[in-house]
Amino acid sequence: MSTGKNDISGWLVRRSPWPLWWGLAAVLGATVGGVARATRHGGMDNAIVVRAARAWLEGRSPYDDPHFLYLPSAVLAAAPQTLLPQALLRVLVPLAVTACLTAGWACALRLHRVPWDSRFAVLGLAGLAAGFAPFGHLVRLGNWTATAVLALPLALLLVSRGRWTAAGAVLGAALALKPLLAPMVLLFVFARRWRALAVLAGVPALASGGSALLLPDPTGFFTRTLPFLLHGRDAFVRLYEASPGAVLPRLGVPPLAAQVLALAACAAGVACAYRRWCRADPGPLRIAETAAGLMLSAFLVSRPSYDHYLLVVVPLLLAGLPYAGSVTRGPWFWLALVPQMPGLSWPYLEPGRRRAFKDSFTLCALAVTVTYRSVRRSRARPSRPEAGVRERRTPVVATTTLGEKSSEPRHPSTSF
Repeated sequence: MSTGKNDISGWLVRRSPWPLWWGLAAVLGATVGGVARATRHGGMDNAIVVRAARAWLEGRSPYDDPHFLYLPSAVLAAAPQTLLPQALLRVLVPLAVTACLTAGWACALRLHRVPWDSRFAVLGLAGLAAGFAPFGHLVRLGNWTATAVLALPLALLLVSRGRWTAAGAVLGAALALKPLLAPMVLLFVFARRWRALAVLAGVPALASGGSALLLPDPTGFFTRTLPFLLHGRDAFVRLYEASPGAVLPRLGVPPLAAQVLALAACAAGVACAYRRWCRADPGPLRIAETAAGLMLSAFLVSRPSYDHYLLVVVPLLLAGLPYAGSVTRGPWFWLALVPQMPGLSWPYLEPGRRRAFKDSFTLCALAVTVTYRSVRRSRARPSRPEAGVRERRTPVVATTTLGEKSSEPRHPSTSF
């Protein structure tokens, strides 16, 4: 990163003073403590998974609950929680979710070669916790999306180091817990990493297949959950979905037309993500922006699609702020996040069941911003890292998407 003394990035990537760390600890501690006091079962969404595991232990099918939208392997993963007292769960669950979000932010910083002890690391996480409403929503719900928030930047960090098979294993483990990162399969297709792709698909397949044999309804995910996800028939869930296919019909658009528009937007997003990947400029922005484009494209068409899904991509993009040419250097990224400021009341959108309109605006605005920047930067010069990031200029030969060889710097030797 090349920055002058007058550039704010130079100040951000310097070592953070201890008072900022204490402030961050206070923000995260208040978040966890507030949720622990307000919830009984560690969050509504986590309670759904634990209830499914308890049903399995009692000999019933976990898919009797239509809101259990996970693979069979998640049932076994949640089973240990059934042995813990509720008083302990109400503290451990928000603490574990916050830990996943913090570790995911740390991996995103590492991917972008930003020191973990910098001002930007501290202020960025504090800003997400205090100024981005989906952060608090995810901690309060105890949703297992937190595992995807950690797994995606960790996998991309491994990809940036050429460890595609390990990245496939990480993503596969995340899919076994919650199939949210399935669009990352396309990243491995773009890169033609077939062995790593086999690992990515094999881990959840083996975990879920083995777990399904232990369930009284082994095919419940395919006979009950998939139809629910594809058709979105639950009236309660539909009120909180942020995808255009769910929001536009509430504004009077015919459901079929809304779904066609969502599919077209998804296809355009995937095409732009592929174009971004093919532009193999050096640096981590290529990996982060391609992955973010794929995930946002999927969220446009997936049913359901909630506000806390945004945490999968927003920290990943935000960590690239010190890079010139990053999506976060443009105003539209920040304008897209304005509706997600906590405590801000919007006319006619005050009821909780109308929150989906704000979430849909953020989702669509982020998707348009990322895809537009991916296309627009096709003629731009490659971004360079700022001087505040401690980087080692040791060259290494890497294979690009087209099978050619290119020189690219190794990952910096910053402490983590």
